[in-house]
Amino acid sequence: MADDTYTPPRVWKWEAGSGGRFANINRPIAGPTHEKELPVGKHPLQLYSLATPNGVKVTVMLEELLALGYEDAEYDAHLIRITEGEQFSSGFVSVNPNSKIPAMWDQSTNPPVRVFESGAILLYLAEKFGAFLPSDFVKRTECLSWLFWQMGTGPLLGGGFGHFYAYAPEYYEYPINRFTMEVKRQLDVLNRQLADHQYIAGDEYSIADMAIWPWYSAVVRNEAYNAAEFLEAHTYSNVLRWVEEVGQRPAVQRGRMVNRAWGDPAGQLRERHDASDFETKTQDRIDASEGD
Repeated sequence: MADDTYTPPRVWKWEAGSGGRFANINRPIAGPTHEKELPVGKHPLQLYSLATPNGVKVTVMLEELLALGYEDAEYDAHLIRITEGEQFSSGFVSVNPNSKIPAMWDQSTNPPVRVFESGAILLYLAEKFGAFLPSDFVKRTECLSWLFWQMGTGPLLGGGFGHFYAYAPEYYEYPINRFTMEVKRQLDVLNRQLADHQYIAGDEYSIADMAIWPWYSAVVRNEAYNAAEFLEAHTYSNVLRWVEEVGQRPAVQRGRMVNRAWGDPAGQLRERHDASDFETKTQDRIDASEGD
């Protein structure tokens, strides 16, 4: 239970270091904290990211485009360690003034185009390559509705439920109850939609699936927040079917590995600069070569 003696002050003042696990990188102002240029690779697309759900959306999309044969979707994926504040460098702020991953430069245009916010990047790539976004007006509208549904639910799932259930310095009953109710409602929304459709927006795999899958797959497979039992994830059978089906796609499996810096070393490709990196530069191979 929270301290019921707390009363908000008339004017809130920031206390550096307060706020739990991520207190060292949270602050109430924008802008860079230090000067540092971003690395730039050889490919048309330069991605600066980390394999959080929002980051995975984009690497899955890029790997799906490459699987379809779109050579101009080749990309360099540079690791941004958000717990170390790398998103506050002057270079990163130049590509995303909001200092959140993922962010991307498209070097194939003149001048280069910056794109930030994961949903915007998915839509940009879908329109650029004409893929994973239905051309039919009605189907396109349905797809975009689900894409923006996820952009609205993410803060409630991650910043709300995930924060108070897994990351807050203490358990507080009211916010946990509040956000648990919302997350279960979201899962029910998905479960009902997937009862009648193979994929989120209908019978076509789309950017809606790419946006939603990383978040809710991690929850129901107990890869995020250690909350699958708490949420009774096993009861959402249609979501589980969809999670398994999408997760079997080779491009999804590759996309999950990119910019991953935790877990099984064989599943970590901390930076991706060539398709062959999946076979030669996963963290277990790097560790083995350094030990020789």
